[in-house]
Amino acid sequence: MNLVEKIKKSIDVSQYNGVEKVVLAYSGGVDTSVLVRLIQEVCDADVITLTLDLGQKEYKKKDLKAMEEKAHALGAKKHFFIDAKSEFVDGYISKAVKANSLYQGQYPNSTALGRPLIAKHLVETAEKEGAQAVAHGCTGKGNDQVRFDISVLSLKPDLKIIAPVRDWDLKRDEEMEYAKEGNIPVPVSEGSPYSVDANMWGRSVECGVLEKPHEEAPEDVFEWCVLPEKAPDEAKKVKLHFKQGELCSVEADDSSVNDKVGMVALLNQVAGENGVGMIDHMEDRTIGLKSREIYECPAATVILKAHADLEKYIHTKEENEFKPVVDKLWSECVYKGLWYSPLMNSLNAFVEESQKHVTGWVKLKLYKGNAQVIARSSDYALYDYGLATYNRGTTFNQKDSLGFIKLWGLNTVIANKVRK
Repeated sequence: MNLVEKIKKSIDVSQYNGVEKVVLAYSGGVDTSVLVRLIQEVCDADVITLTLDLGQKEYKKKDLKAMEEKAHALGAKKHFFIDAKSEFVDGYISKAVKANSLYQGQYPNSTALGRPLIAKHLVETAEKEGAQAVAHGCTGKGNDQVRFDISVLSLKPDLKIIAPVRDWDLKRDEEMEYAKEGNIPVPVSEGSPYSVDANMWGRSVECGVLEKPHEEAPEDVFEWCVLPEKAPDEAKKVKLHFKQGELCSVEADDSSVNDKVGMVALLNQVAGENGVGMIDHMEDRTIGLKSREIYECPAATVILKAHADLEKYIHTKEENEFKPVVDKLWSECVYKGLWYSPLMNSLNAFVEESQKHVTGWVKLKLYKGNAQVIARSSDYALYDYGLATYNRGTTFNQKDSLGFIKLWGLNTVIANKVRK
């Protein structure tokens, strides 16, 4: 029994009645290459492939052309390629920076941020082409199935979602055998057991030896970051300028970049060369599994650290205590696929309001895996030298503290007196 027969025997094929066109999120990898052909055979539908460039370093013009040619060779009726780098920075990364987005305090949500954008274009392409369904290559173990499905249904609830790897219980060895029988060209990386996803905000790596948390990640896992012990012996300094919470220029050496995509690319290069941005994270997935994830996020690490420092310099004590609560919830919404939720809209409204005065610059020193903030400046800073200095000329009256201390500790003093 071949794979198509096995699938048709194990599922109710009638669920695809009325599905004449399917838009597939297509990366050109093993799963999506196989799915172009498999969806046609199982669902008896035309397949339209869609590829988005979110700043993957792996995407080059010749590779994109080859992907399109392969899609057509596999039977895709149409192939669409969208350069979404600027849209990704403007509508997604910039919001993540304002919210200091770090899932569980470590992961900059790089892959998670790209999924609602891909889902948006899947829906728009389906509407444009009159497709009744969209498809993706996510497994039933990961987070991306949650992100894609909820995003698509939030934008267009009447679209069918086909997730063959999950819904048809596909195994990788079955896919490879099917590809071999059907002369489907798939990328084969001998000796590379890792599963990799990347966009300009970060590179995520899993599988292989990484599934053994008690073992150190081997050096070949990392492509964007130099190991700290092999990084240059001289520190690199960078200066980041923000306007109302958004990064507007980056200075490194004698050069200055103010193009949004270019700034992220520059910091990925400079920080990565100095070993900054390597993250080894034991992560709680949305569906309940715990997973060991390796991330390379050089630019994200530097930008988020700089923004958080500037924000703390400018905000009041109460704002600095409350905003992390919002930031944590914002990050969890992104990670768990709730980008289009009403809660996310409310959180974004608060975050945007909180950024009105987050304008200024932050200087960092990058050295052997560490990004250290060494200076910052803003016209909106609440720091007052006259109040803070211990030298002559201070404007702070130390005697004012006596009354404050009595009132501040009054509750504690009374409680201890009564209870003794």
